[in-house]
Amino acid sequence: MSLSPVKGAVESFQWLTSQPSFDVYILTAPSVRNPHCYSEKRTWVEEHLGLQAAYKLIISPNKGLNRGDFLIDDKISGKGQEAFEGEILHFGSSEYPDWISVIDFFKSKYSLMLSMDEIPIHN
Repeated sequence: MSLSPVKGAVESFQWLTSQPSFDVYILTAPSVRNPHCYSEKRTWVEEHLGLQAAYKLIISPNKGLNRGDFLIDDKISGKGQEAFEGEILHFGSSEYPDWISVIDFFKSKYSLMLSMDEIPIHN
C-alpha cells in the first residue's frame, strides 16, 4: 500500500533541491516493529521523488542523531526531534500549515527569487 504525497510535497522537494545553497536530505523514522517499513519507505521515495532522492534518504529511529540546519517534521517530539541540533519547522502547525508556508520561510530567510506561484502544486 502506497500513501499519496501531501499536497505540494513533491514540488516543494524539487524546489528545495534545486537551490544551489541547500543540501537536502530526507530523514524519516521507521516503524521498527515492521521490518518491511525500511524498504517500503525507500520504494516510496523512488516512486514519488525519483531514484536520485533515494541517495539522500536517511532512515533512523532517532532523528536527533542527525545533523542539519533545519528539520521539517509533522511531529516535534517522539522520534528524537527534540534533540535535533538545528531549527525544527513544525509542518502542519499554525506557523507552517502547508508546503507553501515552508517554502515562503526559506524564500524569506535566504532571499530566494523563485516564487512558489511559479511551481504548480498538484493533488
